[in-house]
Amino acid sequence: MTVVAEERRNEIRTIVCAILEIDPDEVSDASLFREDHGADSLRAIEILAALEEELRIRIDQSELARMVNLDGVYQVVAAAPART
Repeated sequence: MTVVAEERRNEIRTIVCAILEIDPDEVSDASLFREDHGADSLRAIEILAALEEELRIRIDQSELARMVNLDGVYQVVAAAPART
């Protein structure tokens, strides 16, 4: 993994943990937001919106189904186009 990719992953983790109100050490890449951390659908939308704003990307709401853990979020963000 490149340094840039690692920095991006850390930024994503920070955004997600802030919204879920959990310590970054409490979440693994595979832990499920809903089942393991009590997130609801509103939190998922907040995560999507924050990622779009902070990372200046566009994420279609249909991608929410894949954004159930950090691994899914990393994949969605990697494929998301930059905002113009």
